[in-house]
Amino acid sequence: MANPSTSSAETRKRLFTGLQPSGQLHIGNYFGALKPFVDTYQDFDSMLMVADYHSLTSLKDPKVLRENIIDIVRSYLAAGVDPKKAIIFKQSDVDEHTELAWIFETLVTVPFLELAHAYKDKVAKGLEANAGLFNYPMLMAADILLYDTDFVPVGADQRQHVEYTREAANKFNNTYGQTFTEPEEIILEGVGIVPGTDGQKMSKSYKNTIPLFGSKDEISKAVMGIVTDSSGERPENVYAIHKLFKSEAELAPLYEANKGSYKALKDALVEDIETFVAPMRARYESITEDEIKKVLEEGGERAEDLAEEKMKEVKKKIGVTI
Repeated sequence: MANPSTSSAETRKRLFTGLQPSGQLHIGNYFGALKPFVDTYQDFDSMLMVADYHSLTSLKDPKVLRENIIDIVRSYLAAGVDPKKAIIFKQSDVDEHTELAWIFETLVTVPFLELAHAYKDKVAKGLEANAGLFNYPMLMAADILLYDTDFVPVGADQRQHVEYTREAANKFNNTYGQTFTEPEEIILEGVGIVPGTDGQKMSKSYKNTIPLFGSKDEISKAVMGIVTDSSGERPENVYAIHKLFKSEAELAPLYEANKGSYKALKDALVEDIETFVAPMRARYESITEDEIKKVLEEGGERAEDLAEEKMKEVKKKIGVTI
């Protein structure tokens, strides 16, 4: 869908997105979720969440998780998000997320959750089929619905999760009365699914990523590992990633002049990624941990105020408020 617009402070809609601190951010995270947020967030009442509880489905190392949380907030700020114009917070700092997820889990069925594409795909790829992974869509629904979200920028592969969120809202509204806004997804045209170095969706789980804030050497190593098809004149996996950084019109003469020369095309891709990333990487390296902790503390307080108010309404609707 096209990016929605707003006309005044009175009609501003809420935009919500989040990224898991399950590993180093890669260019797929940037183009699939972070860039759509950066491009639109100032037109909305925007919220940007560190999905730390979601990451527990695959990440079990406390030290690494703490480091990743710091890293992901630093990445948000380096990418251009102003914490004065968006609420940046940690999922785990707002208890209402898990509380509301449980309520939604009592409204949906096991067969309904079994249909989730992301769950089936991750299990097929060898990820442990733990209950958290299975119930992931309902925690994601709680994340979004707690804040009366109107729009959610996601990768195309996450579209179903937003559909599940609408279903959770619908089931609650039908059971207890109108309570939740049913959100719409925003998918950036052309980059909803960012390809990885092996041609599959770029994902930390698949170990096929190009680091967003890696050094030039790290970027080069990842790019040189892109799987190529030796039967063609144009390496399609290289080209699919290259289109994120330059238009097809700009790339046409480069790929025409280097037919069959995969090394030259990969070198060109490295340079274009480096040119794009270098200014953000400089900002990234200048942000201190103290700054990050302050952003999360202030954002957590603002998110908690909103979530607490919403849960008062929910508890009254379901009958637990005496």
